[in-house]
Amino acid sequence: NSILTTHTTLEHSDCSFMVDNEAIFDICKRNLDIERPSYTNLNRLIAQIVSSITASLRFDGALNVDLTEFQTNLVPYPRIHFPLVTYAPIISAEKAYHEQLSVPEITNACFEPANQMVKCDPRRGKYMACCLLYRGDVVPKDVNAAIANIKTRRSIQFVDWFSLPQYADLKLISVGIPCKKFLLVLKLVN
Repeated sequence: NSILTTHTTLEHSDCSFMVDNEAIFDICKRNLDIERPSYTNLNRLIAQIVSSITASLRFDGALNVDLTEFQTNLVPYPRIHFPLVTYAPIISAEKAYHEQLSVPEITNACFEPANQMVKCDPRRGKYMACCLLYRGDVVPKDVNAAIANIKTRRSIQFVDWFSLPQYADLKLISVGIPCKKFLLVLKLVN
């Protein structure tokens, strides 16, 4: 169905976030310790991703974005409007209560192919745009330090015409959620 729909989305969609059942199935098995994930498990993970994409529409934050900014900042050409989605941390409920992850840890996890919602290897290509959406008790200083660390890694490459320091689309959303120690980040890249 996805293959048959692609042509229509090229003409009638401005920005499409793709998910791959196989990738989400593997994430549920590996990260959530679900031996035989059901479609309910997959749909719950997808719901978390959609919730994170739309969080700035529902909550106040330091630097909120609306959906049109995704198209403006992530889609350099109209026909290339399929950003790759990555979400971190993806951990089981049992681990969530006793693990305290830092901003650099979740940022690094977001650049791991194992946390992507589509099975592909971005290390074999180049990024044209990048947007990181953080939720939780996050301060810009920690985010900037994590981004500076990511920039030094040679495994992450941007296209030649993309000037990272001047045009990097780093969007920070700091949203208060009940557990102040809980952090998450959603990465959208094209």
